[in-house]
Amino acid sequence: MEIKKLLFVTKFDELRFDALQSLLGLRNAALEHVVFLYVIERDKVAMRRGKGYGKMEELRLKEKANIRFIDWAENLFEQGMEVGGYIVVGGFVQHVVSSCEKEAADLIVIGPPRKGKIEQIYAGSDITEIVRRTQKPLLVYRNPSQKGEVPESPFSRPLLVMDWSPAGERAVAYLKGLNKIVEELNVIHVNDEKDLKGSTVTELQMLRKETRKKLDDICDSLVDAGVNAKPHVYIGDAVNEAEKATEECRATMIIVPTSGKSSWKERFIGSTAGTLAEKSAFPVLIIPDPS
Repeated sequence: MEIKKLLFVTKFDELRFDALQSLLGLRNAALEHVVFLYVIERDKVAMRRGKGYGKMEELRLKEKANIRFIDWAENLFEQGMEVGGYIVVGGFVQHVVSSCEKEAADLIVIGPPRKGKIEQIYAGSDITEIVRRTQKPLLVYRNPSQKGEVPESPFSRPLLVMDWSPAGERAVAYLKGLNKIVEELNVIHVNDEKDLKGSTVTELQMLRKETRKKLDDICDSLVDAGVNAKPHVYIGDAVNEAEKATEECRATMIIVPTSGKSSWKERFIGSTAGTLAEKSAFPVLIIPDPS
């Protein structure tokens, strides 16, 4: 799997050009085209004005975005990249999905959910809906640096939260295609502590060995493809353990597979992928089920 075209969805404040620069290492894999997308949501404009939707406010936001995109495009043109862009008015999810389909993008990049409680609810549902409506990988981008420096490439030392699903297999194939830019990959599987209650010490050791054997086989296949991969077994809550492993392994990004077809429970309580995307301090790459 290759990333030739990237859809960069920005609201400017939380996803700036320095974030895009940190992703340009993907050129060593296959990246050759970046498409910018800025969605002006009518309800947000209305709230800002305190009245109804304002045409002048729309024009002002469009022109402001256009000026920013021209500057970004000139920078990328100088680096030999192809560039496109959309400035649209309407629903966020609808335009992200339709732009991705129209451009046949290989990766969608969006900013992190906002911090307000109400906005977090809607941002979380935006992530869920995008993953549900497209099979394209979705990178929820954060800059883990507290000093505002340009971060290193998120793809340099990713951590894969592996399960045994088709989406997990797709994530492995995805990483094999990035062997030219991944310096080190840590692959973990988290056994749920709730499922282990009542198990004997012998049973726990058997489970650990079985899990480690599966991870060893996956890592061997990645090493054969040119990816320096290391296996790890964790026990506990998947979200907490993934965050812990990311810090312990000094990883630059979390990669998590998901079915993309959320159950009622997942949509209202939260899947591992959705919860990490909303709450993690690290960039999170969600790999949907290919079916």
